[in-house]
Amino acid sequence: MGLSARAASVQDVPTPAAKKAATSKSASDYTAHHLQVLEGLEAVRKRPGMYIGSTDSRGLMHCLWEIIDNAVDEALGGHCDHIQVILHADDSVEVRDNGRGVPVDIEPKTGLTGVELVYTRLHAGGKFGGGSYTASGGLHGVGASVVNALSARLDVEVDRGGKTYAMSFRRGEPGVFSDVAGARGTKDPEHAFTAYTDDSQLEIVGRVARGVTGTRVRYWADRQIFLKDAGLDLEGLLARARQTSFLVPGLRITLRDARAEQEVVEEFLHDGGISEFCEFLAADPPVTDVWRLTGSGEFTETVPVLDAQGHMTPTEVLRECGVDIALRWGTGYDARVASFVNIIATPKGGTHMAGFDQALLKVFRRQLELNARTLKVGQDKVDKDDILAGLTAVVTVRLAEPQFEGQTKEVLGTAAVRAVVARVVETELTALLTSTRRPTKQQARMVLEKVTAEMKSRISARMHKETQRRKTALESSSLPAKLADCRSNDTEHTELFIVEGDSALGTAKLARSSEVQALLPIRGKILNVQKASVTDMLGNAECASIIQVIGGGSGRSFDLESVRYGKIIIMTDADVDGAHIRTLLLTLFFRYMRPLVDAGRVYAAVPPLHRLEVVNPGSKPNEVIYTYSEAELRRTLGELTRRGRTLKPIQRYKGLGEMDADQLAETTMDPRHRTLRRVTLADMDRAAGVFELLMGGEVGPRRDFIVDSAHRLDRERIDA
Repeated sequence: MGLSARAASVQDVPTPAAKKAATSKSASDYTAHHLQVLEGLEAVRKRPGMYIGSTDSRGLMHCLWEIIDNAVDEALGGHCDHIQVILHADDSVEVRDNGRGVPVDIEPKTGLTGVELVYTRLHAGGKFGGGSYTASGGLHGVGASVVNALSARLDVEVDRGGKTYAMSFRRGEPGVFSDVAGARGTKDPEHAFTAYTDDSQLEIVGRVARGVTGTRVRYWADRQIFLKDAGLDLEGLLARARQTSFLVPGLRITLRDARAEQEVVEEFLHDGGISEFCEFLAADPPVTDVWRLTGSGEFTETVPVLDAQGHMTPTEVLRECGVDIALRWGTGYDARVASFVNIIATPKGGTHMAGFDQALLKVFRRQLELNARTLKVGQDKVDKDDILAGLTAVVTVRLAEPQFEGQTKEVLGTAAVRAVVARVVETELTALLTSTRRPTKQQARMVLEKVTAEMKSRISARMHKETQRRKTALESSSLPAKLADCRSNDTEHTELFIVEGDSALGTAKLARSSEVQALLPIRGKILNVQKASVTDMLGNAECASIIQVIGGGSGRSFDLESVRYGKIIIMTDADVDGAHIRTLLLTLFFRYMRPLVDAGRVYAAVPPLHRLEVVNPGSKPNEVIYTYSEAELRRTLGELTRRGRTLKPIQRYKGLGEMDADQLAETTMDPRHRTLRRVTLADMDRAAGVFELLMGGEVGPRRDFIVDSAHRLDRERIDA
């Protein structure tokens, strides 16, 4: 029995000869008949991600910008000054421009009209160096045809030579829909469609005044291609339209969204160019004016050029690259750098950004070496992040036929641009930093001081990170002597109370749970860091102690993982001075330890204002009630009076030091009874504006705010 089973199993194993025969048979089955050749727009529909990145909302937006960018290229050439974008209620999109209009005559090699050629043939267009465009966002000649291929329907109307020409397409194929000619609101991709079989026709559907030119494109995205939940992002569209109007001064862009019941219409027109754009992007108070770095450079590039015989011949071509950069430094430490090539955003950078960064670092290292003595730089080397702190910049380059990595154009690949940008930035920025003109000289000095301060801050933060770890009992602690630390190392449960004054510290020591609650006293009002420099902040004893004790560093190098406590609780008196100290501390956290606030780990304690002791009859213990505002006190007193209760004299707390330990623990420190107010930044931009208004260097807006809000002041809360 066992022998026969074993024999059967051996027979099931293919012999080498059988394997070879099976392989030969498989190979013979795989022939040229199995190969597919995707013709024309069929390749786009088969692999859309290759051309638009994805088939979600991002890809849908990319299609729209392919059409808009064609109109913008007309504006770049000086042929267009108004672009309209309409989001129709039927899920279609229309883009109108008053440019030259797509050519309507016959292209001799293909025998097709210019309209059909542009919208049905990949790699067909006027941006391959034929002289129609010196610099453009498009360069592959696939944008319009790709959108056509991925649309259930696309209609084109062109005004040229006093006539209006029209052509329609269904999924990239030209033909005629059964719509009533010229009727509005009746167009639908589901209507009957008749494809052209022999020759296509570019129909004349109307007349316009001589000299009136332009193109109108309306398309319905094909839902067979795009995901069901893919949609156009209005906010993203508005932001991109605003951005484009900055990059092309004098171009008016009108956006109309007719999808909702309440139609939205936005219009953008900016004549200030990228200088105005730089100011718009900047969120912090300025250290310098907007500086403009402009220049150009030439380079040679070998490209295939179509000769008279129709052959592609490698030819060395002389290119010119124009560089235009707007930048300014502010008091903050966040950097915002936007880069563009022929008005196309390059969010992932490329060779132009590599040249910008290279020159920036080279210029500042050179200037700090020359001014090392006055700036007290020492032997430390500045790095790129030190220079970028507080920098807002718009970097633009313009050149013919740029090389991008992929159709989505997120990275510039033209190698020679790096050297051109680096040379322009080095020359122009050095001239500004060494200028003898008084305003520019003062601003240059402030920038160099800011970069030096950022470098020192980074080095200081690194030293803090390396040395300020929680010490064991056997090690000597380098933390401030006034810190009353807790015993636990578990950041899940530990809390740091920043306490106002030494008097409150004594009571808090008796009220705390020393296992998990640490205390750090501060004396009075700390430095207003919204107006002070980084150097002043680090030199302030109270600010330095807070940063040291928290343990995560400061500024850009702040490390949330290194923070020594799970909660940071600001515990100040419940009066106006206490509110001021709390605001100063929050300003420090907002500017230099913002990730701590973002993570929801900063709290404000809520101590009571009043203590009411209600006398109970007999031997029953008296009832204690705490109130936290004047309004709550009045309500409570009214309720107790109505019930006929007797009160001992009301105790009003002017400070935390007036409480005894049991009262402070019960009301403010004991997690079982206390109330904490979590500090959040739901709206970062608005919060930054409020901090700048209340604590910044501009006195005028703050004065206006105080005057306008004076009627809300409770005079009884002022100690006099």
